[in-house]
Amino acid sequence: MGVDARVDEFGYVMAKIPSNAGENLPSVGFIAHVDTAPDASGADVHPQIVSDYDGKPIALKGVEGLYLDPAEFPELLAHKGETIITTDGTTLLGADDKAGVAEIMTAVEYIVEHPEFKHGPIRIGFTPDEEIGRGVAKFDVKKFDARYAYTMDGGEVGELEFENFNAAAATVRIQGRNVHPGYAKGKMKNAILIGMEFNALLPAEQRPEYTRDYEGFYHLISYKGSVEQCSFTYILRDHDLSKHEAQKDVMRRCADFINAKYGEGTATLEIRHQYYNMRKQVEPHYHIVEKAVRAMEMEGIKPHVQPIRGGTDGANLSFMGLPCPNIFAGGLNFHGKMEWVPVESMQKASNVILNIISLFAE
Repeated sequence: MGVDARVDEFGYVMAKIPSNAGENLPSVGFIAHVDTAPDASGADVHPQIVSDYDGKPIALKGVEGLYLDPAEFPELLAHKGETIITTDGTTLLGADDKAGVAEIMTAVEYIVEHPEFKHGPIRIGFTPDEEIGRGVAKFDVKKFDARYAYTMDGGEVGELEFENFNAAAATVRIQGRNVHPGYAKGKMKNAILIGMEFNALLPAEQRPEYTRDYEGFYHLISYKGSVEQCSFTYILRDHDLSKHEAQKDVMRRCADFINAKYGEGTATLEIRHQYYNMRKQVEPHYHIVEKAVRAMEMEGIKPHVQPIRGGTDGANLSFMGLPCPNIFAGGLNFHGKMEWVPVESMQKASNVILNIISLFAE
């Protein structure tokens, strides 16, 4: 496209478009991630394009009997008459966040092809590893050279987020004692069962399937092991930092209980920080949220400002000195075979990008 773009040794792509509207305008960046979730395969994706969606269940033809059904996903009905892109049921779609990449690239294409479109300095960034919480671990904010930025990584049209979870990961390792089951009485310590006991100590009502809005959760994401030894991996999430720290304390007390019952060293707990709530860093620059609201309204979109029940690259970037709210990319049912995105939603997101750029150029 004739834009100055480079990829570095870590896989980050950065591009710069100089101002054509005079000096002293703030540089604004737009960021998306190129990796997809590890929860389902992102290889050999075969998308289905459904034109003029009629509101009926959509057959995901790669798996017999599998449908994307509005009875289960009523959001589909809000997009009747639109062009819907789905998976074929064998992989995820990758709209998280390839939709964001496409929207940014479409905006860049428009800017390049319309020199009369006035704008200040623009920065584009594509990152790897967002889905494992390492998306900006080696992102060079100084080299990116933006004063403010937006990630294009949200869901439904109108979503705008400048709050996210505080996040940590926890691994619980259970050391059991395996003895021939025929002679195990008073000797065996079944690590699997002890691990299940640990999990049962956590508040069941604070699992993801029972929470919403600002409610945090404990999420068991993997288990592996045997009678002798096993490990459980969790993610801990809460918007309130004090509640998030309390979650960590609950995990520690559960480990202490297991060790008191079965012997010291039975449960070993490791907690790793992932990211903090970016609200603290964005609110002092609230005008960037207001510009995004105005940019959506210019497109006829009703903004829906809400907390992210997850995280984005923007969270860590905000703590690295680059305030970075998150804007919708249009996709739904991320991270699985039921993922889908309307073409019209992506078009709206791309137009919102252009509107934000125009507002910064005023």
